[in-house]
Amino acid sequence: MTTAPTTLSESSSRLTPEMVQQIEQWCRRYPDKRAVVLPALHLVHHRWRWVPHSVVVQIAELLELAPAEVQDTLSFYGFFKQDKPHGVVRAWVCRSISCALRGGDELLEELCKLVGTRPGEPARDGSITVEAAECLGACEHAPCVLANERLYRGLDPRDVADLYRQLRKQAEQERDPGESSTTSPSDAS
Repeated sequence: MTTAPTTLSESSSRLTPEMVQQIEQWCRRYPDKRAVVLPALHLVHHRWRWVPHSVVVQIAELLELAPAEVQDTLSFYGFFKQDKPHGVVRAWVCRSISCALRGGDELLEELCKLVGTRPGEPARDGSITVEAAECLGACEHAPCVLANERLYRGLDPRDVADLYRQLRKQAEQERDPGESSTTSPSDAS
């Protein structure tokens, strides 16, 4: 289950005691604290669906690094969100040559229309973010979509409405019980 930032905002974001404890455990495991940057970013991102700048600074302080070193790692990977949380379901639409030839671009366009956003932006209710992926490594199932950890295979762009319904259902199943289904995580304060 995805834990959502129901009351987390940039100005109030702080690492939880459990997060600090986990990061400190990793520091004892590795000979160089720089090795902990990526696991720490994944920890925060998995929990909150984004990594606010204030948390980058906290991670840097814990690891005795300059905030720029943590920010460099975060910005290198397109996976991490920093401006606002992504949706409960993050749906990566493959754009590899195999998927493109079988309708992947149309799938991306139509799915964004149904969600009511552009690629990379969460739905108004925070349920789904549709993003373009360069390759999901599932060419034999083209076109495909990776939604969190679930791979939707052999999709037909004409059936995008069915995929959208499945993603909405997945979002409801994975939504944190304390999270409102009508409030966008970016609107939370």
